[in-house]
Amino acid sequence: MTTPLWRTKPVSSAADSQTGLRRVLGPWQLVALGIGVTIGAGLFSLTGVAAGQNAGPAVTLSFVIAAVACGFAGLCYGELAGMIPSGGSAYSYAYASMGELIAWMIGWDLVLEYTVGAATVASSWSGYLASLLGGWGLPIDPRLLAPPLTPVTLSDGTITTAWFNLPAACALWIVTALLMRGVSESAKVNTAVVIIKLAVVAIVIVVCAPHVHMANYHPFIPENTGTFGSFGFSGVMRAAGMAFFAYLGFDIVSTAAQDSRNPARNIPIGIIGSLLICSVVYVIFSLVLTGVVNYRLMANDPSPVATAIDTAHLPWVASLVKLGITSGYVSVLFGMLLGQARIFLVMSHDGLLPPLFARLNTRTRTPWTSHLLFAVLTSLLAALVPIGVLGNMTSIGTLLAFIIVCASVPVLRRTQPEAPRQFRVPGGSVIPVLGILSCGAVMVSLDRLTWIRLVVWLVIGLAVYFAYGIRNSRLCRDQS
Repeated sequence: MTTPLWRTKPVSSAADSQTGLRRVLGPWQLVALGIGVTIGAGLFSLTGVAAGQNAGPAVTLSFVIAAVACGFAGLCYGELAGMIPSGGSAYSYAYASMGELIAWMIGWDLVLEYTVGAATVASSWSGYLASLLGGWGLPIDPRLLAPPLTPVTLSDGTITTAWFNLPAACALWIVTALLMRGVSESAKVNTAVVIIKLAVVAIVIVVCAPHVHMANYHPFIPENTGTFGSFGFSGVMRAAGMAFFAYLGFDIVSTAAQDSRNPARNIPIGIIGSLLICSVVYVIFSLVLTGVVNYRLMANDPSPVATAIDTAHLPWVASLVKLGITSGYVSVLFGMLLGQARIFLVMSHDGLLPPLFARLNTRTRTPWTSHLLFAVLTSLLAALVPIGVLGNMTSIGTLLAFIIVCASVPVLRRTQPEAPRQFRVPGGSVIPVLGILSCGAVMVSLDRLTWIRLVVWLVIGLAVYFAYGIRNSRLCRDQS
């Protein structure tokens, strides 16, 4: 008999898992979901921080490195999503290939990834909102715009410490309320916001390009300060680790399989399509941004695009762009909060979490208990934790998920060779192996504290699994 820790879920069972969600999303809505989360999750928030603290102008190279590694992972996601069109993303893929314990760990990791990611984006959104309202003569008290103990300067020049980030917490509750109304309605809003966001990106590139100063690109790769990850090539790699946060969107597409009308076909389209579009946008945008604003000025800037617009002295476009970005963040939070709830829903349906999290609202067919739980958790993180810490935590969770997904492809090809695949990664095992190596290389470049936080989170997850999941697993009950 299979050891409980390594029991695998049949591919057919994983693919046919029914959660009661309404299947309303088509391929273009899934592409919009991926773009909506990806363009904004890093582009508008962590680009400046990664340039100012780690890579300098070479942050563009960091995005290229991250894009290549994500491309390997994206192809693997495409094969698995067509084979196992389940809303559990990497969790479901691991359950079918590597067993229940690994599936639990990656599911628990995805919860961290989406929770911290949503908090990061909300924190950045707060900075853009303050910049927008400040331009309209409606300043927000700086003490309500940053985590506790963060130094802030009041309007009279007094330096004090912040209380908490109030707008960030409010944004998360507003998007949660939108999601609880239903996926179909929310997806329409998301698609409209994505169109606005892409228009904003185009405007920023066009109007800022003439204001690029070549001196800002020198040195392109600043000399290392003597500390690993602080400029030099190690800084480029560490920034690439942070950039993985920016490519979170295509991973979230795979969590919406149970909301898709034809997941075996539509999920690979959504994943690969959104990844290709966003990779090009990131490289061009980061090159323009670091050309307009010297990287040294962006080390602790949560809203670098607003800074670039102000630096270029373009008041006529500043309000328009800041308004577009501020509204555009809705689609990022929408995707992340959707992904959180869908992971908990599938894990609960499999018996690894209490049935409370699989309970759907009778009218909207949404997992309202999960939405409320994550609204509380993410709003507390956004209000109380610095954006740099949140960004690194999201990146390491994303990298771990990508490694598991890449490893699942050759495992399932060996154990389930006859299973139907709508899409197959070319080149045998070459691309999955390259995905594992490239994601692993970026992962080890992250700082020690980020690793410690990940280990602590996974240890907590193991405690929950052995206290509840291993005894209540639906697969265990079916096999007994």
